[in-house]
Amino acid sequence: MAGSPTARRRRLSIELKKLREKGAFTCAQVGEALDWSGSKVNRMETGSGRVQPSDIDALCRFYGTSDELREFLKSLAREAKTRGWWQVHGAGIPEWFNIYIGLEQDASTLRQYQCELIPGLMQTEAYAGELHRTGAHMTAEDIERAVRVRMERQSMLTRADAPDAWFVVNEGALRNVIGDGGLMREQLERVLEVAELPSVTLQVLPFDSGTYPATGTFTMLGFPAPEDPDLVYRDGITDAVYLEGEHHVREYGKAFNGLRAAALSPQRSARLIESALKEYAK
Repeated sequence: MAGSPTARRRRLSIELKKLREKGAFTCAQVGEALDWSGSKVNRMETGSGRVQPSDIDALCRFYGTSDELREFLKSLAREAKTRGWWQVHGAGIPEWFNIYIGLEQDASTLRQYQCELIPGLMQTEAYAGELHRTGAHMTAEDIERAVRVRMERQSMLTRADAPDAWFVVNEGALRNVIGDGGLMREQLERVLEVAELPSVTLQVLPFDSGTYPATGTFTMLGFPAPEDPDLVYRDGITDAVYLEGEHHVREYGKAFNGLRAAALSPQRSARLIESALKEYAK
């Protein structure tokens, strides 16, 4: 069973939708049969509404499921209500990013392209703090909370079951000075350290790489259970988009492979980072 509350909620939504589609029912038909609204059924299947164990009982009676499946779904509903470690930090973490962190914690593979900034899982505390202070309408306390969560997230790369993480970073992220030269020097040293981890592969997409898929920053997450489909995550200033359809995952997968092919090898990437690091030492 998926580990984080977010992953459990997602798995529950997937299973409920599969049951309805197996019976060839619409959300409106299920809602009418159970004296609910069709929108309530839809919210359960999209993870945008809480699902009570009593709701599971009613749905399983209607769908005619086994007792074992009913109890499994009820356990998912109960455990989806628990809070993840990152949620105790309150307002420092937007709700839409809370969802991502929960999924990230359970991922077995992570593929990320960053075109402007150093990946969050590689950032130093000083770099992350500077980003949160620039243009953000957050209190000093919330900034501290947000940075703390970012630092704690990084421990996933050193776990015994660390995900297979592959990062492609545009050279612009290395040249974009956040703070000052001293901060950037410390940051690039940190990038080189993380790149040495056995679970991590890092490639730099150089300025002279030629034509490559122009996608903007995105992350692809894969999960160990075949019942949990891969997804693509893209975020903005005020919200995020989660793309789960096979078409989206396939096309972003092709784009990531194109970016990897255009980028430098991990060895040459390290040399380019070392060169940039020397420039910040001047």
